[in-house]
Amino acid sequence: MDQETMKILADAIVVAGKAVGAGFCMGIGAIAPAIGEGNIGAHALDSIARQPELANVITTRMLIADAIAETTGIYSLLIAFLILFAL
Repeated sequence: MDQETMKILADAIVVAGKAVGAGFCMGIGAIAPAIGEGNIGAHALDSIARQPELANVITTRMLIADAIAETTGIYSLLIAFLILFAL
């Protein structure tokens, strides 16, 4: 193989590594927010079932907690973009 072919092959391996790394980053980084948001929603529904008069307060706090839990997924997306485009 000549130098040009080796360079093309090396670049292809780097791009494939970036794609795999970004995929793992998003795959693993999306699991925790999904589990957390599911738990938040389940417990909010349990709380509303026990005290329906506090439904508005519980819903507001549930949405805030969901937004905080989602920041982990957004951070994972940011890291995936950095892996793909900045490195």
